[in-house]
Amino acid sequence: MSDNQEASDAEDTTPSESATLPLRPPSDRPTCNKTGVCSRSYFVVVMVFFHVYIINVIALLFYVHYNSGQEDTSQGRDAPSSNQQQPESPRPPSKPEFLRVSSLTRIEGIRVGHVQKVSLMQNKVHEMRTLSMKPLLFEIPGFLSDDECRVVMQLAQLKGLMESQLMVQEGQEELAKELNLSPDEIFNLLDINQDGQLQLHEILTHSRVRDGIWLTPENLREIYTGLKADKDGDGLLSLEEFRLLSNDAFQRFLLQQGVKRSQLVRNSRHTWLYQGKGAHQVLQDIKTKVTRLTRLPPSLVDLSEPLQVVRYEQGGHYHAHHDSGPVYPETACTHTRLAANTSTPFETSCRYITVLFYLNSVEGGGETAFPVADNRTYDEVSLIQNDVDLLDTRRNCDKSNLRVKPSKGTAVFWYNYLSDGKGWVGEQDEYALHGGCMVTQGTKWVANKWINIDPDYQRQARYQQLVSQQPEDDDDEDLTLNQDTQSSDIHQDL
Repeated sequence: MSDNQEASDAEDTTPSESATLPLRPPSDRPTCNKTGVCSRSYFVVVMVFFHVYIINVIALLFYVHYNSGQEDTSQGRDAPSSNQQQPESPRPPSKPEFLRVSSLTRIEGIRVGHVQKVSLMQNKVHEMRTLSMKPLLFEIPGFLSDDECRVVMQLAQLKGLMESQLMVQEGQEELAKELNLSPDEIFNLLDINQDGQLQLHEILTHSRVRDGIWLTPENLREIYTGLKADKDGDGLLSLEEFRLLSNDAFQRFLLQQGVKRSQLVRNSRHTWLYQGKGAHQVLQDIKTKVTRLTRLPPSLVDLSEPLQVVRYEQGGHYHAHHDSGPVYPETACTHTRLAANTSTPFETSCRYITVLFYLNSVEGGGETAFPVADNRTYDEVSLIQNDVDLLDTRRNCDKSNLRVKPSKGTAVFWYNYLSDGKGWVGEQDEYALHGGCMVTQGTKWVANKWINIDPDYQRQARYQQLVSQQPEDDDDEDLTLNQDTQSSDIHQDL
């Protein structure tokens, strides 16, 4: 076939036969029409990008919707994210939520003599030294300034101080009748070692707590003789001998003989200073520093007892005691009795922490004694042996394991309860036994700030909700004490 014929045949070829077009030289650029391969490739590329765009939009919508749902769920469950700063919208809390304090900060003592820095006010750092581990006891020199000490004493004098203990307490016989206790049951309660006989120290402990009279072993022997209680003269009371005594036999004998001030469990005068809104600024500042010192929520400090101010004249004392007693299922805390579902004749102050301030430096005596601090064991029976009574701060203060000398402005604080292992209040720390040694020269001024916490978490929570003046959903810092619902009779002096 000639070249001309091949060219003619190529021109006559129809579009359907384009697949048979002859190859062009590489240097020639082909032209594409709308139905060509280039047009279809371009369309495919455009569609791919379009679908990718649509998929991205859909994915973004799903992402936004999913995150919004998570935030709603989180807010509904009261679990805001870590970077969320705005307060939650009000909602009715469940019963265990209104306290919002699931655990209590407890300062570590590390070891006796350990010193740690504490910031109680701006631009000032105090040193806190560990005095003992049992109880957990700390000392903070310079906690109060000279002016603060002066103002507190002046406010106390302005309000007026009352006798801390007036006379022998009455009404014990009626209480025994109310409890319906037989002489045998009372004997069993007093018989600490359960040996079937009442030793002198067992009767002394009972009489001191019940009657408020500090009897010595010699005093007790005189009473035995006067009442003809100890028939065989062995210094012990058997059940038969005890049955012959009425419940208030000791009280009647003491009233007949007369009671000296030196025979009282405590010999002092005191008053209470409220620290809430409207109180003197110094009193509010002290409360703020106590809150920072103990690292407890302000609500717990606000709803605790007011500041107690005590003055001991020469010869004044306070025999060794616990600021708060053990709490059993049948025992109610004095400060939460409004929230208790049932009434009970057994109450204790439930003072979790004691903060004691020395308002002046005493010329002679007046130390705060801790008779069994850091003992290996605690045995109530061993406190009174061979006529040596470690509880007697008039006679045996020098035999205490630890004594703190009063120094103006210094504060000491200790825990009266152990931890329950879950961050709340546990059992009573028996090593927190303490007393005020007799003032031998001058006058002694101190102040006490107790922080009351009920070992029963739910009861403490109900109490805070009951007396709080703020809505349930407000922060704990806003809770304040409704003074109208609190009367001075709840501030027991133990």
